[in-house]
Formats: sequence, structure tokens, C-alpha cells
Amino acid sequence: MPSTKVTTALQLLDKQINQPLTAALEVCARCGICAEACHYYAAEPVPQNIPARRAEELRKVYRSEHDFLSRLLPSWTGAEKLTEEKLAQLAEMAFNKCTLCYRCTINCPMGVDTPLIMTTLRAMATASGNAPEVLEMLADAAIEKGRDPSIYLEFYKDSIKDMELELQAFTGNPQACIPLQKKGAKMLYVALAGAHTILPAAAIFETVGEDWTLSIYEAANYGVFLGDTARAKEIAKRIVDEATELGVEEIVISECGHAYFAMRWNAPNWFGDRFIFRVRSILEVIAGYIQAGRLALDPSANPEPITYHDSCNLGRKGGVLEEPRAIIKAAALNFREMNPSRDEAYCCGGGSGLVANPDAYEIRMLAGKPKADQVKASGAQVVAAACENCRLQLGDLSGHYGLGVGVTALADLVVRAMRLPGAKDLVEEKIMSMAEAEK
Repeated sequence: MPSTKVTTALQLLDKQINQPLTAALEVCARCGICAEACHYYAAEPVPQNIPARRAEELRKVYRSEHDFLSRLLPSWTGAEKLTEEKLAQLAEMAFNKCTLCYRCTINCPMGVDTPLIMTTLRAMATASGNAPEVLEMLADAAIEKGRDPSIYLEFYKDSIKDMELELQAFTGNPQACIPLQKKGAKMLYVALAGAHTILPAAAIFETVGEDWTLSIYEAANYGVFLGDTARAKEIAKRIVDEATELGVEEIVISECGHAYFAMRWNAPNWFGDRFIFRVRSILEVIAGYIQAGRLALDPSANPEPITYHDSCNLGRKGGVLEEPRAIIKAAALNFREMNPSRDEAYCCGGGSGLVANPDAYEIRMLAGKPKADQVKASGAQVVAAACENCRLQLGDLSGHYGLGVGVTALADLVVRAMRLPGAKDLVEEKIMSMAEAEK
């Protein structure tokens, strides 16, 4: 008899099987083209790092449960029964050996959705108690905050009041404010935890006279990394309910790849209906301000050679490719494109929750080598990235491989180019502190 963990994992697999997953499991031609597309394989070209090889591990289990011939003659088809030991191995592979970047899929002649297979494995691992504890803790903490915001709301309001003083010094406007829970606002801005994703955006909104309000929740959704749709949906629901209650026209997500992809592309499917508001990235908003002439930028404020890293969730998966380049070209003098870039860009190696796992440092440093090589080849002194996890990974890569580059968000470049009274020193200090930390 299979163990409880194995039974739970197989039951989860049965629930996950639909047409997209069946196609991904059935149509692989085993051609191996996906190998060259994978940053893990590029960093360490061994068979275990070929996406099709990794996906085959679930196919073996799938055949043993759902293919009649495999039940009769498993040795002919390579079918393999799931055991607790096998389940633990699959969990380790799904969370540590694939960042769900989708580069293999867009280069596959058959369009095999290998990341969907890996996400299914993550879901099986989570359901059976084999997921990384840190990801579960982060997801559950976000859910608890949504169930009872009063636990932290007053403290959060006090923190925002303190940030307003910084914003006023930042902009030189003693009336500048950071609105919270403002009903009827046009825009609900959903930041990440920390002032570094609130103040630059607030300065930009203040300058253009935007009608906005700050979300009381953070944008990150660790349920996505777990492959746990129930958790991911509950985390997203906090923001959907807040936007609905406030009556906003749009939700704007901070510079965070997975948070944008989850709210823009996953959430409408989770909730089974079209939203009454639109969802955009802060990059789309800023690029729109620049195009409309609402932001006066001085590119000489950012004279260093700058390159841009395409976040997989924001770029390849989310379609936000040209807006960040328009922003950098308007805010900086010397933009250098990495090669390859846009939808063919290499993953940084720290995505899909890997950067949050303290035990995965060596894994992600090796997986990030192709990106480190790209950064070095660009000759840039600063790497701009529109994703918090990517920035953390790029900073670590710079230190690990001796790149000596600074890492920055795009909003910081924009604020420095706005030449606000207190912005230049603040952003320069942030970039320098990042560079020092990487040495």
C-alpha cells in the first residue's frame, strides 16, 4: 500500500490533469532542443539539467497511473511507481532545478510546457509536505494578514506617516503625502514590503499629480511558487477585494515579476471572471508618463553604462518588454543591451522562490552563471532590473563572480533623472551601498 504522502501526491496529480498538462506530458519528441535553452544546462551541461529529462520524471509516474500498457508492461514504457523516496527527489528537483522561466517552452518545436509539469510537481510536493518551509511560511503569513489586517494596520499607518516626511524632503513639497485606503482613487498601487518600493513611486505619482492610493497589502505571492493555487488565490483575493471596495480603475503592481504575472494573467483565471479594473505594471505606467510628456527627465543624472535584465515573469511570460527600455533610454545616457535579451533573455537563476531559500545559495550561483557572463560582456557598471528577486540574485552574482556592478530598480533611475531636491543623494547612496555589499 502506498504511504499517506504518496497517496496525497497522486490524488493531487489526478486533480491537476487537464488538457494543457496532458499535452505537456504526451507530446514531447525527446529532441533535446530544450537543453540549450536552459540556464541550468548552459551553466552545467549534464543530462540531469535537460528540461525534457526533468519532465520525464513525472511522465514515468503519470504512465504508471494513467496508461493501460504501462500498467501491464512498465519496463517497456519506462513507467515508475511513486514512492516517498521518489517524491522527495521530485520535490528537490522541482524547487531547486527549475525556475519556471519558460525559456525552454518558447524554444521547443512542439511548445511543450515543461514549467507546467514542474509546477505540478511543486503542487504535489506542497500537498504532501515536501515543499521548502520558508515558502510555506511566507505564503501563510500573507494569508493571515489578509484575514485580519487590524493586527498590523495601525503600525503600518504610522510607518507610512514617517515615510511621508521622507517624501516631503525627497520632493521638496511639504504637502506631499502617501494616501491609504482612499475611496474613489483612480489607481491602487501595490508595493512590496519596505520603503524602497514605496517612496520612489510616491515621488513619481506626486510629480505627475496622479490620483492614487497605496495598498495595505504587499504584492508578493508565494503561493505561486508553491504551485498551490488555493493559497495563491487567497493571497491575490486580498488585493482584488481591496480594489473592489475602494472602487479604483486599476491596480498597479510594483517592480516585481511574479506579482505582476500572478495578478495580470493568473488571477482572472483563478476568479473565473474579468476584473472591473485593469492591472498594469508600474513600468507601463511610468513609460506612459514619459510618452505623454508628464515627466521631465535629465538623462545626464545617470551617466554610467547601464544594462537591463529582463525578468522572466515580467518579460518573456508577461509581455512587458519595450516599456523598461523606453524608461532607461529616457532616464540614462548610456544604455547597453545584453545579448540575448527580451523574450530570449536568460533567467537570473534565482526566480520562483529560489532566492528566498537560504539553503539554495550554491545552486542559484551556478544557475546564474550565464546571466553573470551576460552582464560582464555588456560592459555595464549598473544593472537595472524590475524585479526584487532578480535584483537580490544579481547582487549576489556580482559579488560571487566579481562583476563589481551596482543593481538598481528602474523607478530609482527615474527619480534621480527627475532632479528632485533630495533624490539624487538618496538614489546614489542606494546604488553605492549595493555595490559595496557585492564586493
